[in-house]
Amino acid sequence: DAGACLITKEDAKLFEGEKVICADPYFAYSMLSHLFDKSREKVGLGIHKSAVIAPTAMLSESVSIGPNVVIEEGAVIGNHVVIGANCVVGENTTIGDDSRLHAQVVLYSHVTLGARVTIHSGSVIGADGFGFANREGRWHKIAQLGGVTVGDDVDIGASTTIDRGALEDTVIGQGVIIDNQVQIAHNVRIGDHTAIAGCVGIAGSTTVGRYCTIAGAVGIAGHLTLCDHTHVTMQSQVTRSIKEPGSYSSGTGILPTVEWRKAAVYFRQLDSWRKRLKEKR
Repeated sequence: DAGACLITKEDAKLFEGEKVICADPYFAYSMLSHLFDKSREKVGLGIHKSAVIAPTAMLSESVSIGPNVVIEEGAVIGNHVVIGANCVVGENTTIGDDSRLHAQVVLYSHVTLGARVTIHSGSVIGADGFGFANREGRWHKIAQLGGVTVGDDVDIGASTTIDRGALEDTVIGQGVIIDNQVQIAHNVRIGDHTAIAGCVGIAGSTTVGRYCTIAGAVGIAGHLTLCDHTHVTMQSQVTRSIKEPGSYSSGTGILPTVEWRKAAVYFRQLDSWRKRLKEKR
């Protein structure tokens, strides 16, 4: 059982046990939780003997490098960085101070991470963007010449992919949080302190503003702009730019299958009904 309950002054009278009164209990809990987090204590300093590190890579003396890590030419690893087992740090990639890569993260070449960045297992940062030209029915790959820039205090969930830019970098702003299994395509720009939930897909060259929230399984088309303080609800499909702050949704809520099938038929008929009504006017 908890030794004390974090509670607001207004709710304190409803709880007779031991309590700590605070203005924002959830924020207070987030701060206190780190006092009980032992994961950092288990990380030892030094470089595992199985790690493969290029001669031109520059590593701080305070790094922790796990088994089978590969660090390629020209990489720069900052102070107190922790790199878990089987990670790959590509050529000319930079990792800022106090950042952590959990096991099996891959950073391609020319990726720049800011300070205090956390990337969870299985994520890939800097893979090629989905750029191809079609000629006479055949696809021809476009070289992706940009990189990825990630700001300070960013948290990236497991199995998330962020593609490198075609010419300029894909950019993730300061304080952004990204959940598991998110796809961010080439040349996307994510504004500071935006939150992106699991299974979101953002197509190429789209800009998401600051302080936005993108709920689970949202799809955002390419070459759009979402303004600051945009909030998109679960499973919405964003096919046009959003210029005014607020909450946006698309799609329909769940229905019994029989009712949904009827509704789908009605939806297909809406345009013909509109035309008939217009003719009657």
